[in-house]
Amino acid sequence: MGLTVTRTIVLNTGEPEAKREEIRRYFHDTFTIDEQLYDTLLDDAAFTRRADPLRHPLIFYLGHTAVFFVNKLVLAKILPERLNPKLESIFAIGVDEMSWDDLDQTHYDWPPSAEVRAYRDLVRETVDRAITELPLTVPIGWESPFWAILMGIEHARIHLETSSVLIRQLPLECLRDDPHWPVCPRSGEAPANELLPVSSGRVTLGKERDHALYGWDNEYGRHVRDVPAFKAAKYLISNAEFLPFVTEGGYAEESFWDEEGWGWRSYCEAECPRFWVRDGGSYRLRTMLREIEMPWDWPVEVNCLEARAFCHWLAARTGKPIRLPTEEEWTRLRDQAKVPDQPDWEKAPGNLNLEHETSPCPVTEHEFEGGFCDVVGNVWQWTETPITGLPGFAVHPLYDDFSTPTFDTKHNLIKGGSFISTGNEATHHARYAFRRHFYQHAGFRYIETEHSIEIRTDVYETDDLVAQYCEFHYGSEYYGVASFPRELARICLELTEGRRRERALDLGCAVGRATFELAREFEQVTGVDFSARFIRIADELKENKRIQFVLPDEGELLSYHERTLQEFGLEATAMRAEFWQGDACNLKPIFRDYDLVLAANLIDRLYSPRKFLGTIHERIRPGGLLVIASPYTWLEEYAERSEWIGGFKRDGENVTTLDGLHEVLGPYFRPVGEPRDVPFVIRETRRKFQHTLSELTAWERID
Repeated sequence: MGLTVTRTIVLNTGEPEAKREEIRRYFHDTFTIDEQLYDTLLDDAAFTRRADPLRHPLIFYLGHTAVFFVNKLVLAKILPERLNPKLESIFAIGVDEMSWDDLDQTHYDWPPSAEVRAYRDLVRETVDRAITELPLTVPIGWESPFWAILMGIEHARIHLETSSVLIRQLPLECLRDDPHWPVCPRSGEAPANELLPVSSGRVTLGKERDHALYGWDNEYGRHVRDVPAFKAAKYLISNAEFLPFVTEGGYAEESFWDEEGWGWRSYCEAECPRFWVRDGGSYRLRTMLREIEMPWDWPVEVNCLEARAFCHWLAARTGKPIRLPTEEEWTRLRDQAKVPDQPDWEKAPGNLNLEHETSPCPVTEHEFEGGFCDVVGNVWQWTETPITGLPGFAVHPLYDDFSTPTFDTKHNLIKGGSFISTGNEATHHARYAFRRHFYQHAGFRYIETEHSIEIRTDVYETDDLVAQYCEFHYGSEYYGVASFPRELARICLELTEGRRRERALDLGCAVGRATFELAREFEQVTGVDFSARFIRIADELKENKRIQFVLPDEGELLSYHERTLQEFGLEATAMRAEFWQGDACNLKPIFRDYDLVLAANLIDRLYSPRKFLGTIHERIRPGGLLVIASPYTWLEEYAERSEWIGGFKRDGENVTTLDGLHEVLGPYFRPVGEPRDVPFVIRETRRKFQHTLSELTAWERID
């Protein structure tokens, strides 16, 4: 039985019960295709072998796509509790090559694949039941509970592609051939490429919130640009067209590479594309599961740095202004070629959506209007555009870190999809980006144009909430109120005077000020926050020692700010601080043996504060301190009322949060000193501020 061909769901038409069954089929087809991919791994040794030193082994991804469903359904309050907290901690985070990812193998005791598959079966049953029971109305939008289901499905579709690239990097002896994944049998002489005209025109990027198809946050908004005329390569660059760059020493000539590219090439000692295998005086090609004779008329698969270097080489060779296209230029080419989109095609218009091949194919086979081939499909196409949000961008509350961690000028957009791009990836509006040294099923086409491009090198944080917290942690002090995270750290250092100060944990660290402040005295401080949007800023400060952000002043008026660690005397402490994304209610086992745990403005924002407080003693050494600060703003928006620690009546009597803390923490802690109020001020605009009192209590872990 071959792979199931499916297309992303149309969300604004149809009867609810028929739509429910359509989503159910889409979910099960997705789960099945995902598992068919991992069936290519020979044994558990293959699952736990790291294919790429900067990525987790494939056992992580086998579990991750299932855990993602659970995490989002818990966050959406569709699932009342976790299915397997241990596995859901191990497989929650660690996908992109972010510097805060935990890639230390000693931190993981990977479970056998059979255990993970059994967990996947449980998740499959759980999601199927949710699809049956959830209320469904059409159209399905961001606020629908079904959006969480669709988010999980489309997320799994992404990993179908990214995991196949990792499998392609494993030694062949780790894999088994599989009839579900045949290689295209066709190859021949490569065509001579030529430049064809693309007329000037206006392009519009982005879509409205009521669009008929599922979308990730970066797809929404509106960006309009007039694109001047240019010429573009008729074909994707084939293996044959790329060969002279290799044989004429392109990888050894620094002048063809930018600084980033030359640094990567030198570090990797690259001499040819990653999936080319030297065979005497020629090359063979490594596909996902096989090594085959080089199909010279297939598209070359390279990273963005190699594609750029080739363009510089070709420009020097021809005297023409050759480069990669921008996102707008690629879109103009696609518009001129009149490429149909889902759901308006009878069959995928290119080698796309697994509707034609399960590998690349010759670059000549899919021609579009105007003579261009492979405008979409076959392999992704690198652009010169670093990804950022479109005007009107907003994050989805269930996945606030899908895009924003990549808005750092280090992730370039790829366009058009590949043979294995399915679901949302195979749509008109898809905007996916990867680090420029990253290998995907990606190649490129070059363009000729006299028009230069502007690449952002200086990024101001414009995410409203993140920028607000940058100001809260590192900005001005208002109305005589000291910096809240600095004051919390000062109190913690006061309380730990004369105690051991080896390891501290800052839970709910946000953008990291208290973590850095604690590192003045502690040997190692770990900051953990649920939001990768915050962790990205803290990590950027640790790495670059500065941040820039934009604040609203009034109406449309904005102000631009820059802060450095040096101005706070924190530059020297950065080396003792580290930052992780994590769930305080389900922390990984490695977070333990702390002398201090600070939980700042955290407990009333957790989905399970009772679980957190009932287990935090396991993370603290006897004699260590737990410091809690909170304004006790209990809302059912964050935690069910049964989870509240206080702020309610019991048997007709008031139960304060302080009462509840004594009750929950009493078996493991004794209070240290008296509670104290710590004020803080958050700037909303130049003339609007929030003034709040947070109550701070300290607790000593008893034997």
